Amino acid sequence: MLAKETSLIIVHHLENSRSHRVLWLLEELGVSYEIKLYKRDPVTMLAPPALRAVHPLGKSPVIVDGAITLGESGAIVEYLVEKYPAPAMAPARGTAEWARYLYWLHFAEGTAMPSLLLKLVLHRMATAPPWPIRPIVAPVVRRARDQIVTPRLAENLDLMEAELNRSTWFAGEAFSAADIQMSYPIEASVRRAGLDARRPKLMAYLQRIRERPAYRRAAERGGPGGPPAA
Repeated sequence: MLAKETSLIIVHHLENSRSHRVLWLLEELGVSYEIKLYKRDPVTMLAPPALRAVHPLGKSPVIVDGAITLGESGAIVEYLVEKYPAPAMAPARGTAEWARYLYWLHFAEGTAMPSLLLKLVLHRMATAPPWPIRPIVAPVVRRARDQIVTPRLAENLDLMEAELNRSTWFAGEAFSAADIQMSYPIEASVRRAGLDARRPKLMAYLQRIRERPAYRRAAERGGPGGPPAA
């Protein structure tokens, strides 16, 4: 177990990004923190160059906890849950719920987000090229979308829907940090993958997380969860 420090955690938070999950987790844990807020470029929607002064990749989230600077939302979630142990945030180690917790904690970025990101990239490829070459690019993009990305997105959503048929939350009947980690791809799926009332378990889940007081406090401090519109 990591030793507790007295330093105030600083969250380098990009609006409409994965870092909302870090704010939310800290609110659930009742841990004090400071926000350094960054705005996206209004044209490119990318993070500003100022973030590179915090982390070489210039991406969010990044936390600074005393001498420790840590990126990657999944790593940050694990770090905080380990540092501030709370039974409500992770199932007991060695249980079946713990195995599910680990799976969904890493599914969020390892499986769900790559397909969602590819969908966004293909959309921008189809709309960004100058008019003379757009008719050439469009069929290639359409084939990749229809034959690769769309089926994979549907497969992922079906798996998530089936899991929520088993239990209220992703690791069982108790809310956990895995649900915080899964929130971003589910929010993104509404905007980019056609998630709607045809998958009622996921839509009810989304409503439940948005109603949590800690989720709302995080949104009040750092802005809404979920990615920007494509």
